[in-house]
Amino acid sequence: MNKTVIITGASSGIGLATAKMLLAKGYTVFGISINDGEGNLPFQNYISDVNDHENVAKILKEIFDKTGRIDAFINNAGYGIAGAISATDPKAIYALVNTNLSAVMSLSALVIEYLKKSKGRIINTSSVGGIIPLPFQAVYSATKAGVEIFSRALANEVKPFGIKVTAVLPGDVNTNFTQNRIMKKDDSDENYAENVKKSIAKVEKDERTGKGPESVAKVIVRQLEKRRPKLKVVVGFWYKCVPFLIRILPVRTINWIVRKLYC
Repeated sequence: MNKTVIITGASSGIGLATAKMLLAKGYTVFGISINDGEGNLPFQNYISDVNDHENVAKILKEIFDKTGRIDAFINNAGYGIAGAISATDPKAIYALVNTNLSAVMSLSALVIEYLKKSKGRIINTSSVGGIIPLPFQAVYSATKAGVEIFSRALANEVKPFGIKVTAVLPGDVNTNFTQNRIMKKDDSDENYAENVKKSIAKVEKDERTGKGPESVAKVIVRQLEKRRPKLKVVVGFWYKCVPFLIRILPVRTINWIVRKLYC
C-alpha cells in the first residue's frame, strides 16, 4: 500500500534528507515549507508558513483529497536564535516559540482527524539541546524541551485512535541550520559579548563537524516503519549517554559541565 507522508521544513536539511529516503522506499511524500530551498525538489512542496493555521488546513485537505490517506506527519520545521536573552527582542522570542513549538501543537491538532483513519504516526523533531539546555540558546532549548513534553502528552491522548507519536532528538548535525541561525549581539558589556561569541563559535564548530542530516533521517524512517516505535529516541551514540547522565548526576553538576563547555 502506497503510504502518504507529510513533512514540514522539507526543503532542506533533515526534512529533505528524510523526504528523499522515504521516496526511495516508495512512499508518497509532500512537503510544507517556507520556500523551495535550492529548488528542483523531487516531491510536491507546498509553500506556507507553518504558523498559517488556515492555509495548512487547506493543504492537508488537498493532500487527503488527492491521495485518499495521510499516514504520517513529521513536524520538522524550525530555526534557531543565538545570543544573550537580554539582547533578544521579545518579537523574535515569540516568533521562534510560534514556529518551533506552537506550530507543532497546532498542526498536530489539525492532522489527527486524518491520522485516525490510517492509525498513523506523528514524528516531532526535538533536540538534545532540549534536555541539555545551552546558554545563549535559551529560547531554542526551551522550545525543543517543549516539543518532547508535548509529544509525550500527545502520545497518551491519541493512543485510543491507534496513532503513535515519537520525539526524535538529534545532537549536532551538519546542515544549513547553522548558517540560518539568527544572531543577537549584546553591546552592553564588551567582556560579556566576547563570552557570547566564544560560546556560539563552539556550538557552530560542533555542528559543522557533526554527521549529515541523513543520520537523523535514517532514525526517523526507522521509527516510522516500526510496529512499536519509541516514544523518544536520541540520535547518535554519544548523545544517547546524555539521558543516562541526567538521571545519575545532580542538576547543579550538569549545569556546571555545560557552563565549562559553553561559557
